[in-house]
Amino acid sequence: MTTTLPGLPAPVPAMPHVAPVPPGNAASLSVWPASARLASRGDVAVGGVSLAEVAERFGTPVYLLDEGEVRERCRTYLRAFPDTDVVYAAKAFLCRALLHWVQEEGLGLDVCSAGELELAVTTGFPPERIVLHGNAKSPDDLSAALRLGVGRIVIDSAWEIARLSALIPADGRQKVLVRVVPGVSAGSHAAIRTGTDDQKFGLSITDGSAQHAIARILDQPRLELVGLHCHIGSQITTVKPYLTALRRVVGLLAQIRLQHGIVLPELDLGGGHAVAHRPGETALDIPSLGARIRRELATSCAAAGIPVPRLTVEPGRALVGPAGVALYRVLAVKRTGDRTFVAVDGGMSDNPRPALYGVRYAPRLIGRRSTAEPCTATVVGRHCEAGDVLAADVAMPGDIRPGDLVAIPVAGAYHLSMASSYNAVGRPPVVAVHDGRARLLVRRESLADINSRDVGL
Repeated sequence: MTTTLPGLPAPVPAMPHVAPVPPGNAASLSVWPASARLASRGDVAVGGVSLAEVAERFGTPVYLLDEGEVRERCRTYLRAFPDTDVVYAAKAFLCRALLHWVQEEGLGLDVCSAGELELAVTTGFPPERIVLHGNAKSPDDLSAALRLGVGRIVIDSAWEIARLSALIPADGRQKVLVRVVPGVSAGSHAAIRTGTDDQKFGLSITDGSAQHAIARILDQPRLELVGLHCHIGSQITTVKPYLTALRRVVGLLAQIRLQHGIVLPELDLGGGHAVAHRPGETALDIPSLGARIRRELATSCAAAGIPVPRLTVEPGRALVGPAGVALYRVLAVKRTGDRTFVAVDGGMSDNPRPALYGVRYAPRLIGRRSTAEPCTATVVGRHCEAGDVLAADVAMPGDIRPGDLVAIPVAGAYHLSMASSYNAVGRPPVVAVHDGRARLLVRRESLADINSRDVGL
């Protein structure tokens, strides 16, 4: 049952005109949430809720998050990785409702700051099921982790060893992992490849930095080394890089046993599992990933003569990315030479990923049915940057005009979490849809919110 708090928009009622996607049009919604259905007058419903009605009620830009899609993706991971700790990477997107969903589905949590950690714990997420990592943890981050009783802290640099140990009370002990770099290049863009020695994360196996840090940690009585952590990148479409990294990390586990006489019981292989942003793109097959990783882990450990450690995986984007849809209102259409620009009321302030990583989306006209011939257009934002492009050279109706609604699927990850208030444009709200109902999760950032931070004159 959904209740409405005083002063908040009422839940959106169930869509009465929802129909299954006709076979000929199925591909057009292939990267949308599984609940997406074509509706009357060119509309689309997600979670049984009309997108046009959501835009009318909550305004634009607005993000929708399909609760059912998030929960089913959590269950897919749990089925693919039995006897494994599945930990949600909160940096993809975090809010109180999402914390409840992943906790109820049996997942742990991975956070990167005291802010994310405090939000989780004050929402009721068990701190012992939380992992804290990051390449430059502040004293506040580490102090909050110790104060709140976080389950694991991932050591990312040699500097953190003494710094963390000094913060732990004399009678205390903190479980830690060491993030190691296996020398594997994977990921769709240089900015999101984290398994090689030329980036900022982790400690190299190749140059011995990881081995040196492990020896130092074992000399610290307040630190309990329980395992290794490895994250090789993001938007990885094939299983092979994970298997290569796994073999190298298992080799390090065997070396630790030989040199130090200890068996580390845990291995965290991170996340980075690719999702498709446009029809025809490749998404990582999670059931296949789970089966092949578990098989390779057993084989490699047997060959190395060590017990199989407890496995952890950290999906983020793969859980929430495909569950999100961004809705924008067209403000202007400009035709310059052979170029058509469709300007919307959001942009790089609510989605910087095209500018950062060259991500390509498949926007769609919502709320009216067009019979015009398609044209090639570039969907751009409202901000004073030539690079404020949401989707370049995409097919849009030739009669697209101001006032139209444009929806961009696969918008649940690294959109609002990376958003800014550039040009003093407030960040959009987030609306959850499920079983024909909609409810506000995160309200729109107002000009008053932005102005309230400016306290000097």
